[in-house]
Amino acid sequence: MIATVLAGGPDAERAVSIASATAVAEAIDAQGEFSADLRVIDRPGSLGDVAGDVIVPVLHGSWGEGGPLQDLLEREGCPYVGCGPSAARLCMDKLAAKLAAERVHVRTPGAAVLNPRDPVPPMDGPAVVKPIFEGSSVGLHLCHDRTSLERACSEVVGSATPIMIERLIPGREITCGLLDTGEGLRPLPLVEIVPADGVYDYAAKYDRDDTRYFVGNAISPGVDHAAVQRDSLTVAAELGVRHLARVDFMVDDRGDHWMLEINTMPGFTGHSLLPKAAAASGIPMPELCTRLCRLAVRDHSSPGPHPVETKPDAQTKTHANPL
Repeated sequence: MIATVLAGGPDAERAVSIASATAVAEAIDAQGEFSADLRVIDRPGSLGDVAGDVIVPVLHGSWGEGGPLQDLLEREGCPYVGCGPSAARLCMDKLAAKLAAERVHVRTPGAAVLNPRDPVPPMDGPAVVKPIFEGSSVGLHLCHDRTSLERACSEVVGSATPIMIERLIPGREITCGLLDTGEGLRPLPLVEIVPADGVYDYAAKYDRDDTRYFVGNAISPGVDHAAVQRDSLTVAAELGVRHLARVDFMVDDRGDHWMLEINTMPGFTGHSLLPKAAAASGIPMPELCTRLCRLAVRDHSSPGPHPVETKPDAQTKTHANPL
């Protein structure tokens, strides 16, 4: 069977997409169950000759990951890896994902949309200014005071994409990968990210080699692994995620974890987090990518909801989300 791996796209993360897709295609070929056909695309109106037995759309950003490509895949009737169009759009929308977290009582920092016609930011610092529909920390501004916040807001006025301001939570950055094991989404071991200069931006993710990663039991004390995993699954279920995802959190100095966002097509480069977590749980890259192809074939031949394994604490209470 041919697994067509899509790379590129029109979004800001095109270069990362090509690197990820190349790694995915090599992994699929290494496993041998599928034969990979790597295709670099732009914004096609029809998949035409790129369709294979299964499509692996390794694109990052609002077009490739956030719904429009998924619309095209649905129209073409192709088995494909990842979320359907509705879930893809909700997860790409950082505010929609945060609202979903609130609905299921998962702690998330307060946030507001930046009104470009208002000269005054809707909250004081410390805060994070970032695009609502981008990933890989594209356009991220960390603002530790009112002056830096006002400067960041002035820089993004006129941006082509909506911008949000989110309360900055100092602490440790933790991520939880989710993978469908054949019986619904299950959590992978947590990964803690420790960038050399304290900021996990685009360069720290993809260009630099001094970012440190700690997986599973290697994470130092102070993180409730089970609670982070449970909340990740709960948010994913609320949003309708399928096959895979990565949910990002900050853990504050009290040990409380705060959901930042959810990614439905995480990176697959040598620096990427979900493959690190999968490897730590005994799933090497070739098996990981082949499993995803199998899931796409399964769900195309047997459409319908597949379970998400969640065990939220019945005593969980609503968490305050102050601006």
